[in-house]
Amino acid sequence: MRHALRVIGAEAFKQHRRIFGGPLVVFSMLIWPVLQLATTYYTMLPLLETPGIGQRWPVAAEPVRLLAFLAAGAFAYMFYFSLVQSAWHFSFERISGTMELLFLSPASRFALVLANGTGALVQNTWLAGCFAVAAASASGSLHVAHPGMYAVAALALVIPAVVWGTFLNSLLLFSRDSAFLYTLLDDPLWFVAGVRLPLFAMPFAIKAIGLAFPLTSSLAVLRGALLDAESLSGVAGPLGLLGILCLLLVAGTAALLRIGEARAQRTGSMQLY
Repeated sequence: MRHALRVIGAEAFKQHRRIFGGPLVVFSMLIWPVLQLATTYYTMLPLLETPGIGQRWPVAAEPVRLLAFLAAGAFAYMFYFSLVQSAWHFSFERISGTMELLFLSPASRFALVLANGTGALVQNTWLAGCFAVAAASASGSLHVAHPGMYAVAALALVIPAVVWGTFLNSLLLFSRDSAFLYTLLDDPLWFVAGVRLPLFAMPFAIKAIGLAFPLTSSLAVLRGALLDAESLSGVAGPLGLLGILCLLLVAGTAALLRIGEARAQRTGSMQLY
């Protein structure tokens, strides 16, 4: 455990020095989520004038509740997409040869990909997280059954996001080009996960695809626990699905690391093997 913590600390420090050190980066960490939320809200705002929308989707009938719904989606999406960006940056280490050096070191492979995702998540989201907590408290949009649900919502967002990032990083052992992650996991991710639109409005096939992504269940827990005052039993279904997805992703990550490294050794696709 001590060895893994040292790896996580070293990776987080490296990322901070390489990516997050400048003041403009800190500024963009706050302004980008705000602009994204504003764009989403004013895109959805014309729906409020649609006849009968209040009966089909009560949230859309109240601007404050709609904004809270969209803000929760934008905040959760930022957690998950920051790890897509992290995987993209991690691919540069393979291109430059840094990853080969890491894999020749005695550091745990799983600890390396976990550290990369964890460090990126914390450094990408801490400022927006503080802003989101302050804005939610000031707006009075939070409706919580009991204080313990704050912890449930936080864990349901952070743990699956870290596992998701770890899995994405393990995919890089098979390809130097991770640009496809942006294509597959940007707009399609928010669409199938219900980030901006409610899942009940989606076709059955889209709902089924969305359930395969942990972001969908994380959002269900986050909105249910913080906006709809649901108790632990009310979000038990999404929490159970999150647990299953996390176990599958961890198992998949471990298998991909073994298979990917063995393939790299056999084919010579890593520079130093």
